[in-house]
Amino acid sequence: MANDPRFNVRLAINSETEIVSVRPADSLLYVIRVRLGLTGSKPGCLNGDCGACTVLVDGTPQKSCLMLAVEGEGKEITTIEGLKDTPIQRAFVEKFAFQCGYCTSGFLVNCHALVQKESVADEKVLDDWLESNICRCTGYKEIQEAVLAAMDEMKDI
Repeated sequence: MANDPRFNVRLAINSETEIVSVRPADSLLYVIRVRLGLTGSKPGCLNGDCGACTVLVDGTPQKSCLMLAVEGEGKEITTIEGLKDTPIQRAFVEKFAFQCGYCTSGFLVNCHALVQKESVADEKVLDDWLESNICRCTGYKEIQEAVLAAMDEMKDI
């Protein structure tokens, strides 16, 4: 089609470079899930409230439903698939910090960033970081315990 508004963008996702044909209005979440097949980031509210779609952009948590794919060019994007065998994943399993699992990938990505950026966290720091994600199935106590356990593990590395 001559008027197709698609163009190629180069995205660095999970330490691999992907060239993807996108429309200007394609969200990063859509491109990650549909175009690249990385389905760990979940569509929830699609308006930035729930955090199920959280990814890291240059190490900072970002809700991928609110970011255009074209904005990701030139940035390092990390999805849940890029966090294999991390201290936060092990801690989530050990502390049973999940229930249905739908929100878990967003929490893991957000909590991974927290563990990377903070060496210790009191209740206020934990609350501030965790308020960006919503879990409708369980409380946040186990998630907080997982973050603290991952921080302890990071001290030993």
